[in-house]
Amino acid sequence: MSDEEDAEDARTTASPPEGLDGLEDVLATLTYLLTRSQEHERRTARAGITANRSDVYLLRALAEGAGASRVSDLADRLMVKPSHVTRQIDRLQGQQLVERSQDELDRRARQVAITPDGRDLLDRLKQANIAGLAGALDGVPEPDVAATVSVLRHLIDRYVHRVRTMRAEDDPLADRADAAARPPATAARLGTAAHAGG
Repeated sequence: MSDEEDAEDARTTASPPEGLDGLEDVLATLTYLLTRSQEHERRTARAGITANRSDVYLLRALAEGAGASRVSDLADRLMVKPSHVTRQIDRLQGQQLVERSQDELDRRARQVAITPDGRDLLDRLKQANIAGLAGALDGVPEPDVAATVSVLRHLIDRYVHRVRTMRAEDDPLADRADAAARPPATAARLGTAAHAGG
């Protein structure tokens, strides 16, 4: 670790910048509330669907991508192992929410795309989520909501960049080997996925 990194760590642990302590509390509480299994089940039931959180994240990544995706690209966007994504795809294909096709550029590889049924599932869940948010934010001015969205997207983008950088430092060969083939996740992709799946 460099002297600059040591100095930054020392500043961070000594006294966090004003406001970060409150932000950490708010994010920890929000994460807990949105990712409770009972809350997820309540929202999916309201939408008339049955899907676990990780499957929803994967469907969101597919829906927001440009056409079909390779398993490795999906795993990279979701920051999980490809074997995990493969198991999810098997499950989702069985429910006719995704479909596989042969990769035109690499006959050994398979592409995955969301089906109309998968898009319909996401739309119903999104509408249920929006209804819940509208009730929770009743009376909060629209500019405050827009400012919150902007700050959280920026936070997600920076956090994703940091996670990717740390992962590359831990395993530089794995990341460099196929970096050109994997598009970076955007804040919007991961942010909406996190909201929908929680």
